[in-house]
Amino acid sequence: MTSQSPDMKISLETPVRAPSAVPVDDAVLPFEVASLDLRGRLTRLGPALDDVLTKHDYPAPVGKLLGEAIVLTTLLGSSLKFDGRFILQTQTDGPVSFLIVDFQAPDRLRAYARYDAKRLKEGQDSGALLGKGHLAMTIDQGPDMSRYQGLVALDGGSLEDAAHEYFLRSEQIPTRVRLAVGEEWRGGGAGPKHRWRAGGVLLQFLPKAPERARQADLHPGDAPEGVAAHTVAEDDAWIEGQSLISTVEDIELIDPDLSGERLLYRLFHERGVRVFAPLPLRAQCSCSRDAVSAMLKSFAPDDRAAMVKDDKVVVTCEFCSSVYQFTPHEAGVE
Repeated sequence: MTSQSPDMKISLETPVRAPSAVPVDDAVLPFEVASLDLRGRLTRLGPALDDVLTKHDYPAPVGKLLGEAIVLTTLLGSSLKFDGRFILQTQTDGPVSFLIVDFQAPDRLRAYARYDAKRLKEGQDSGALLGKGHLAMTIDQGPDMSRYQGLVALDGGSLEDAAHEYFLRSEQIPTRVRLAVGEEWRGGGAGPKHRWRAGGVLLQFLPKAPERARQADLHPGDAPEGVAAHTVAEDDAWIEGQSLISTVEDIELIDPDLSGERLLYRLFHERGVRVFAPLPLRAQCSCSRDAVSAMLKSFAPDDRAAMVKDDKVVVTCEFCSSVYQFTPHEAGVE
């Protein structure tokens, strides 16, 4: 296993070492398998994920689904090369009608889920929880730059399925994603302790020769009956890469005692894997009293007046549950 900055040129002097046995939580680990033209990122989340999910005491199925969305967002948002934002958002007709994960480069994340507790049933998978609707992925480069947004239809599939569809239609980069979220229970003197953990891996085929990454044309939807679908033989290197990532088990992605480097070594040691400097992650909301005050003053006077209860205006941040109180005068109510 070799290690260096992803922006450095690879040379014959690149150091080779054994994979670190020390697990690193709340970080994204970029990696490369040069012999197969593969690049990817591995996310491991512990305290940061637990901080986001426990603030709202979500039911376990909702917490698991939001955790998957957070992992997917970190895998995608950590690729930003500028101080912008990557926002993943779903709007659907399922029991979990709304998810949003806001990743602010280089390392801050926050998330929120809206759900109908009466519609939650035992045994529902992520596709059943989401239902039908759409997934939006937005890249915000700042106030002076245009936004980029990609939309994917959700039709009872998982977030992994939606990510694959997004890359197929929007990026046209051969991509595979694995997501895993679990609850960890550990005993202690004060009783069992519950913690959320998650992990994920994104693998992409990026050969230097573009013809090697060709994919079949998308079905137009209105082709005459009997017309054969366009097919393209997959590159052997990408077939091998997909085969390897398909062997990753959920427990490996969330195991607190298995380091990310050792997991990557398990997968790719026969081909050789190079890791780069890990990118730290932290749970931190961007709300503040000044920001909430400015938001209140942007509302119409009648709307502000309707918010006054018991001679005060109370605003709770949906992301972090922070509560902000204002007098009517502070809220701009005349």
